[in-house]
Amino acid sequence: MHDTVWFETQGIPSVFLASTEFVDAAARQATALGLPDVKRLFVPHPIQDATDEEMQAKAEAIVAEVIAALTD
Repeated sequence: MHDTVWFETQGIPSVFLASTEFVDAAARQATALGLPDVKRLFVPHPIQDATDEEMQAKAEAIVAEVIAALTD
């Protein structure tokens, strides 16, 4: 989240990506860093034990949202 906020404050479009396990923590961190509305997207948890194929499917499922968030 720190990097995402830093890029945004520099005028560089950014989006925070994490698994759904971190929805609440991301919101708290964004608020603490002074940018509560920073763009953030989440993929289904867990990811640690996901296979390459599962990770690719998670990425493909969200890529359009990432592009939209960066170009919005």
